[in-house]
Amino acid sequence: MGKYLISPLVKALENGWYASSVSIRSGSGSATTDRVVRLTKLFQSQLQAAEYALQEGLQWIGVRTSPTAH
Repeated sequence: MGKYLISPLVKALENGWYASSVSIRSGSGSATTDRVVRLTKLFQSQLQAAEYALQEGLQWIGVRTSPTAH
């Protein structure tokens, strides 16, 4: 998204649920900044976790999004 690289991160938990984080990267070279936000909501599917992380990352940089249906 413009000057940002938004990367959703998903981790499978031992109990079968999925946790998500999002990486928000900006800049280049030695001026690169990468902020990783760990999200607390858990999901029953990997796709739901990734979609949620992406939406949170977009919200973090100020991009308005409409909610997705699950």
